[in-house]
Amino acid sequence: MSHAVSAHSAGLVSCHDCSLVSRMATVSPGSVAHCPRCAAPLHSRKPDSMARTWALLIAAAILYVPANLLPVSTVIWLGQGSPDTILSGVKAFFADGDALVAILLFVASVFVPLLKLLVLTWLALSVNRRWMWRPRDRTRSYRLVSIIGRWSMLDIFVISLLVALVDLDAIATIEAGAGAVCFGAVVILTMFAAESFDARLMWDVVEEDR
Repeated sequence: MSHAVSAHSAGLVSCHDCSLVSRMATVSPGSVAHCPRCAAPLHSRKPDSMARTWALLIAAAILYVPANLLPVSTVIWLGQGSPDTILSGVKAFFADGDALVAILLFVASVFVPLLKLLVLTWLALSVNRRWMWRPRDRTRSYRLVSIIGRWSMLDIFVISLLVALVDLDAIATIEAGAGAVCFGAVVILTMFAAESFDARLMWDVVEEDR
């Protein structure tokens, strides 16, 4: 592994607003250094990164259960209808012969959010336990989670589109259920958790061990 000097060890920090690289000035306890160009607060690492990441992950994990058990939508046709969960929707598409749509719905609405939860939890544990194992591969895993996370809103997008398009009053209506609210919360919380997590903390452990 390369032994190049990192910006952190050299006392350099990049501004999160204007990207100016500055030398971290020594400040008194309780004070915060500011960017000389845009005056934004400077932080070599995201403040309270692990505490915020764990809080968001725990909240997302709790909401993941009702997101898959509670009805996501209810289609009312001619005054009658029954609520559908994400999994019942997947089964219905398979039963109708739309296997590709069913697989897409399952991957986007069940597999991807669960994958994000598991990977982010694994990365957070690796920082708390100060693992030295494959920091480059863990960094790639973090990048992958950040990229695929945006596609996990597909189910909510479809429901929102149907609610906007299907408005035939007494003939047919679509109502979003509590599961949709929980699912949307899970997606948003995992997005915030990925944003709160600072992947540089994994490399700090490696650097401190040199």
